[in-house]
Amino acid sequence: MLWKINRTEALFGTNPVRSSAMNHKLLVPVRVIWRSDNAECTDTLVESQEIQSFINCGRCVCKLPPGAGVLLDYGSELHGGVRIVCGRSDHGLNRVRIRFGESASEAMGDPNNDHMVHDTMLELPSHGMVNYGCTGFRFVRIDVDSEAEGDVLLYGVFAEAVYRDLEYVGRFQCSDERLNRIWQTGAYTVQLNMQDYIYDGIKRDRMVWVGDLNPEIRVIASVFDDTDAVQNSLDFVRDRTSPGEPVNGISSYSAWWVINQYDWYRYRGSLEYLREQHSYLLTTLQLLCGYIDSEGRENCAEMRFLDWPSADNPAAVHAGLHGLLNWALNAGGQLCRVLGEHDMAEQCFANCQRMRKYCPGFGQSKVAAALQVLAGQADAKHINNEQLAVDPCRGLSTFMGYYVLQARAQAGDYTGALDVIRRYWGGMLDAGATTFWEDFDLDWLENSTRIDELPVAGRKDIHADFGKHCYQGLRHSLCHGWAGGPTAWMSEHLLGIKPLEPGFQIAEIKPQLVGLDWIKGTVPSPYGPIKVSAQKDSAGNIKVDIQTPEGVKVK
Repeated sequence: MLWKINRTEALFGTNPVRSSAMNHKLLVPVRVIWRSDNAECTDTLVESQEIQSFINCGRCVCKLPPGAGVLLDYGSELHGGVRIVCGRSDHGLNRVRIRFGESASEAMGDPNNDHMVHDTMLELPSHGMVNYGCTGFRFVRIDVDSEAEGDVLLYGVFAEAVYRDLEYVGRFQCSDERLNRIWQTGAYTVQLNMQDYIYDGIKRDRMVWVGDLNPEIRVIASVFDDTDAVQNSLDFVRDRTSPGEPVNGISSYSAWWVINQYDWYRYRGSLEYLREQHSYLLTTLQLLCGYIDSEGRENCAEMRFLDWPSADNPAAVHAGLHGLLNWALNAGGQLCRVLGEHDMAEQCFANCQRMRKYCPGFGQSKVAAALQVLAGQADAKHINNEQLAVDPCRGLSTFMGYYVLQARAQAGDYTGALDVIRRYWGGMLDAGATTFWEDFDLDWLENSTRIDELPVAGRKDIHADFGKHCYQGLRHSLCHGWAGGPTAWMSEHLLGIKPLEPGFQIAEIKPQLVGLDWIKGTVPSPYGPIKVSAQKDSAGNIKVDIQTPEGVKVK
């Protein structure tokens, strides 16, 4: 008799086994950046396809004597580890030091990241292989222990990329290749951070930080048709936060949780999922209402976090949190109306009205000013002219810079916003980035080496010499999901595709060329991709073509 056997049970028994959505791919390095003088045949590591150890029959292999080392570049930021395929050793195990780096400097230095193991000693087998590592990296350095008894033979050192294999349903192309690269880089940055949950940065603590999630959610809604990662991440923090306590222990992140739910409902339109948040949403909105004092001012509890660059500016933190709380309560009130919770909706809207009677000073902060605009508390055009357009790349962060772009779009200053995108996010590309960073300042580019270059005496090291707060020096994350905002911004404002009703039941489609010759792209919707193209002819006339799936109406 043939028995039907569940394959998972046959392998692992009846214990619950949770499968992962992650894919694995082995990649060869694209170049050898550095090798010690006594290292031999290191170029074979770039050419090798040997993912399996074998008996060497005279083929050339990389030989690393005691004390030798090699630095490999895999061409772009990756998440995962390495597979080291070893040849025969006459003296048993060999000790090597392995260092991962998001920059060449990090791999050549002493990585100081206490969240992930970036620098360790390993024992390599004879005629065997080792799979090691779970972090974010582009560069790997391997050094043989100087006290090793003999040579280390390497058939291959492969990056094992671990990633969520997603179709880019959303796309973007225009006549400016720099903008195309920025859009693609933002999408890739967020994709790498979409692991089992959505992380902040793939080499750091890899926590589900709810504030960080908002730009990532907006990118996902613009590019990918993957809902599980978003919903699982939002539910993960909800289910691990006691009712009445702030999400992630940060008062502002409870506000971000509400805004995330509002944005996700607006883009995906799942009433079923929104209903699952009913009880927790009400509890969270009560918490946020309690952060408003008798004068209508925000009085958020510790930890009072806006973004790291604002941490030393109490006026900016106060003004920014005031705007953020106002924005969240308005979003929460609208969700309550959908859920039939009209009393709570009116409580939220009444608090918004009280808060709008008080407008705190911005502390010269573009971030705080932008959040006040998005909350409907400050005039967009006035703020843009007086704050945002003045020295426009100064005082930005890769996280909150997205909301500055949103405020500038609300003021109708698309040209100014695009200039910031080209200069600020494009500045990271000029420094060799393949993903966007936790933070950045244009001043860092002056007399600095790129991340794909070895440090040079007399020049700044753009990774090791900058940063503060939690991102000092080599601890600085060079693949941080919150930095992908320009991807969502260009899809929303250049392609001009916005949901007017939840899930794009009604869509606004108004492409903006903003000095470009042509533009085309798609945005995913629950009904299928929405496509738009616009092109300017020799006479200056603009031809627009719009294609929508059944179920989407265009207003």
